[in-house]
Amino acid sequence: MKSSSLAASVAERVIGEGLPIAFLLLWWLTARSLPSFVLPGPIETGETLLQLFVDPAFMGHTLISLARVVASVILAVILGGALAGLARYVPSTAYAVQRRVLPVLNSFPSVGWAILATFWFQPDSASVIFVETLILIPFCAIALIQGIADMDRELLEMGASFSRSSLKIARKIALPMLLPYVMSSVRIAYGVGWKIALVSELFGAEHGLGYLMLRAEVIGNTAMVFASCFAIVIIFVAGEKLIIDPLARRFAVH
Repeated sequence: MKSSSLAASVAERVIGEGLPIAFLLLWWLTARSLPSFVLPGPIETGETLLQLFVDPAFMGHTLISLARVVASVILAVILGGALAGLARYVPSTAYAVQRRVLPVLNSFPSVGWAILATFWFQPDSASVIFVETLILIPFCAIALIQGIADMDRELLEMGASFSRSSLKIARKIALPMLLPYVMSSVRIAYGVGWKIALVSELFGAEHGLGYLMLRAEVIGNTAMVFASCFAIVIIFVAGEKLIIDPLARRFAVH
């Protein structure tokens, strides 16, 4: 049993590590026969990618995109939580929130919000954060609505029997039960936020990775397009592994 488990583990690692290497090799071989504006090689793309994290002129755009996503996630969790709380604690609004507001926000095209933001805002961070937040709100609200519905009512009633302070009950009992769902909404919003960040910045920003991609498209710098996409992958994975995963484990239900 141990030998078969070891063989399966080795096979998984070989396949897992071999696929990226095979992809890079195929990419390099294909790029050799094509002009760089069609398909830049992995080395050229890697050098451009390094600039996004080292060169101050490019690193500023990377940090601005990161700041916008983080701000949008925070706002979406707060506003989504407010909608979830409204639907739960003001029963007369539950139908409007769940059957009217959230379906509209969930289905409204991201490109539509991005275009509208160009009419309503100057091309800056406010327009990008506006678009990202509106798209992320339903993801957060749905997770938090479920979290509120799953809270242990008996535990809340027991807390009420020991204290009449609603704030204390919320802080000591309700919030700890809700935190796993908060982290779930953060995880979802962080992933989706990066998917829509470039679309938002393409339409309504003069800084950020989306702006770099738009400028790269104009001058035919395909390496920058690839590098911007890979930069987002790196930042996303780093944020998830270094921040979100530890917090999720910290607040997981035991």
